[in-house]
Amino acid sequence: MTKTSDASIPEISAVKSGCAGCRNDSATPFEFAFAFQPIVDMAAGRAYAHEALVRGPNGESAGSVLAQVDATNRYHFDQRCRTTAIAQAAALKMDGLLSINFMPNAVYRPEACIRSTLEAAERYGFPIERIIFETVEGENIISRPHLVDIFRAYKRFGFQTAIDDFGAGYSGLTLLADFQPDLIKLDMELVRGIDTDFVRQRIVCGVLSICRDLGIRVIAEGIETRGERDFFAANGVTLMQGYLLARPAFKAIPEIDPAALAG
Repeated sequence: MTKTSDASIPEISAVKSGCAGCRNDSATPFEFAFAFQPIVDMAAGRAYAHEALVRGPNGESAGSVLAQVDATNRYHFDQRCRTTAIAQAAALKMDGLLSINFMPNAVYRPEACIRSTLEAAERYGFPIERIIFETVEGENIISRPHLVDIFRAYKRFGFQTAIDDFGAGYSGLTLLADFQPDLIKLDMELVRGIDTDFVRQRIVCGVLSICRDLGIRVIAEGIETRGERDFFAANGVTLMQGYLLARPAFKAIPEIDPAALAG
């Protein structure tokens, strides 16, 4: 990987002078780690990517960690999530892509706040083109234009981008009109029982048609039954994630259930 200098990152000098979060020197006052769950390429029969899912230091729930995040530590938590996920993925010799969730409200200036991520990717030898940044499209975002600016900046740096839980929030299609990510992950509530639900089928098929036209890949998230898997396979979706395929593994890369790959 080519070494990234400060001069190559626009507005990097603004980190100390113009970014309130970056000026806050307090460290994140709690520990955490990650579990990993594969996003499976069903056509290839292997993991396309792994999503990093935050956990407590001994595998406690994500909720127990996120309950400790507030305005005073959000920036540093978001930064540590990125660097810790990269470090753990590299230590596990992860193949494929790494998907990291980020908090848009913790990003003050995208070009400046990305510095620690670039440094971690270089330090651990994890190429930035193998990193996906994903966020929930309706997660109390202060400003949609700000989120679009973040996504565009990350794309310029060479990262892939994804909208998580698409269809759950109020701004999905509007956000999609302003920015077209590499991937969208369908909300699990649209996936659940879709093989027997005509209304969900029509809604999802409409989204699939839009994404095909825009060149966006779709991930069916929360696949728990063969019926759900078969519906998406029949409609051209090859990227799937869910308990049917593999459960998250704490500080490890789980095996994909070979029975779930069978037709």
